[in-house]
Amino acid sequence: MNLDRTPLPFSQYSAAYALPRIIRCGSNLYLAQFAFMKLLPAKYIIEQAVARGTLTHDTIVLETSSGTFALGLAVVCREYGFPLEIFTDPVMDKGLENRLRSLGAEVFIVTEKAKEGGYQRSRLEAMHARMRQLGESHFWPRQYETPDNPAAYRCFADQISELLGADVTLVGSVGSGGSTCGTVERLRQKAPGARLIGVDTFNSVIFGQLDGERKLRGLGNSLVPKNVKHELYDEVHFTSASLAFAATQALHERHAIFAGPTSGASYIVGRWRARQHPEETVVVICPDEGHRYAEAVYDQEWLRQNECVLEGVLLDAPASEEHPSTALPPWNRYRWKRKTREAVLSALEGCNGPE
Repeated sequence: MNLDRTPLPFSQYSAAYALPRIIRCGSNLYLAQFAFMKLLPAKYIIEQAVARGTLTHDTIVLETSSGTFALGLAVVCREYGFPLEIFTDPVMDKGLENRLRSLGAEVFIVTEKAKEGGYQRSRLEAMHARMRQLGESHFWPRQYETPDNPAAYRCFADQISELLGADVTLVGSVGSGGSTCGTVERLRQKAPGARLIGVDTFNSVIFGQLDGERKLRGLGNSLVPKNVKHELYDEVHFTSASLAFAATQALHERHAIFAGPTSGASYIVGRWRARQHPEETVVVICPDEGHRYAEAVYDQEWLRQNECVLEGVLLDAPASEEHPSTALPPWNRYRWKRKTREAVLSALEGCNGPE
């Protein structure tokens, strides 16, 4: 079947690709609520590949993803007429899988975990096997390592600068590293003192925790992405799934902002930071809306069945640890101080080593 690969007029997609709403939630607390943040890097990466000639009409796009980057690619590939194959794992919810298929993507679900790197490693291995079959006729967007991912957020940083100034405290969840690192790099071109707080979850290896099971999705990783530039972060907060889910509900109840759990995790950190530092302007990144989570995060029975109910009131402050590897649930804070990952991890080895 011949497909017209000329993209439809951008105006037909402007609502989907729009920059976030900037919502004031306190005297110095602002939320940047995206309808669908991953469309920004998906569109930018594909458009740059087309412009460079690395993505042509006879090329299949391949990617490994269990979340909304896959959906972003599906929307853009549908727009341009490129075939898309997504390699994912059983954690992908059925609703997202159905949406991908309805947009024409092929979805391959990898059911076996690798001994090291978990599903993310086994998904990569399955995708690489497919690449060998295809030879040269494939394109891999590489969201975890391509510089086009963080570069896509320059327009978001410029939006913040125009509305609030560049000297802000940016708070956001960390998965690929694109949104937080790309945005703050642009902000620091105008205001070198702009602060960055990363929000991760326990059992994610990005900032030094041991790999393990994670109930909180959309952030964290079993592998360390190249696009996470650790030396850009001033602080790192670890949140449990239960805390993030409770914070997501609180965000909806207090501000009528219907968002996903990565937004909730970042919201509670940003809210705390804004109260601790009233002189700062705090901007929290909310990556997506809550429709995918209506029958999960917003469902008390689902939370009980999955042992994700936070006992007691929503915590007002994190505990602090001397090292990220020793951080414990439900909420922990580590002063990263713009160090490399190697410097932070070796500091613990030095403390525990022989005198």
